[in-house]
Amino acid sequence: MEIPVFIVDAFTSLPFKGNPAAVCLLKHELSDELYQTIAAEMNLSETVFVTAINSEDFTKGSRFRLRWFTPTNEVNLCGHATLASAAVLFHHKKNVNSAVVFETKSGDLSVVQQGEDLVMDFPLNPPTKQDPDDFRHLIKVAVGDHPVKDVYLSSTTKKLLLRLADTCDRSVLTSLTVNPAALLSSDTSGRVKGLIVTLKGSPDGQPAYDFYSRYYSPWNGIPEDPVCGSAHTVLGSYWSKELGKRKMRAFQCSSRGGELELEVRDDGRLNIAGKSFTVLRGTITL
Repeated sequence: MEIPVFIVDAFTSLPFKGNPAAVCLLKHELSDELYQTIAAEMNLSETVFVTAINSEDFTKGSRFRLRWFTPTNEVNLCGHATLASAAVLFHHKKNVNSAVVFETKSGDLSVVQQGEDLVMDFPLNPPTKQDPDDFRHLIKVAVGDHPVKDVYLSSTTKKLLLRLADTCDRSVLTSLTVNPAALLSSDTSGRVKGLIVTLKGSPDGQPAYDFYSRYYSPWNGIPEDPVCGSAHTVLGSYWSKELGKRKMRAFQCSSRGGELELEVRDDGRLNIAGKSFTVLRGTITL
């Protein structure tokens, strides 16, 4: 069996920036065990499997099945690998449709081309305010003695959001060193599967960003996710209310870095837009 594979850097227009995803194009479904084995071999934050529905044609088809795997387990939602999948279909397979729809564990997700950007139609996951004392150990492990202004939890995605105080600047966020093993052991309740650390941006800066973030998920085998689309379904909801804005520009401050354009829609969903760069094309032989 030969499986076409692409490694696409998402949420960037440059190679070796943004978040890399391995995109595998399948003519038919494989076993869950094989999906997981391939994802472990790729060893990226996500490997995504795209399967054509009722057709083997990736150029003319408009609906596809999508499943996302980290090196250790399957996840229910992944933004950067969805964007990467659409990039392969539109840019490499020259898909003729104005939009493609992916059937996923989070429902139907559509992606359209808009100039140089790909725009994803994603769910919005509003978090709820938490008592910081309930996560005291986790907060200490994550940010040390830096002041925390807000603690919110998205029960749907199991992502915990920590907002640093506005007295902190971007350098505080970029200089954080989080021990993934310590973070993993800091919460074993099952309530948390990912940690967002965020900070108000500099809308008057050059370039201007409404907020910054970093994202850690050792619970899913990902010490740090370079640019996480699903985390922005939580961040988009939180910052839209805090800033009183529907359209926002975000930057994830990992060492690779990545940029996202967000729009909270009237129907309660979220548009996430970004660019991509394909760094590898190849074949998996089994």
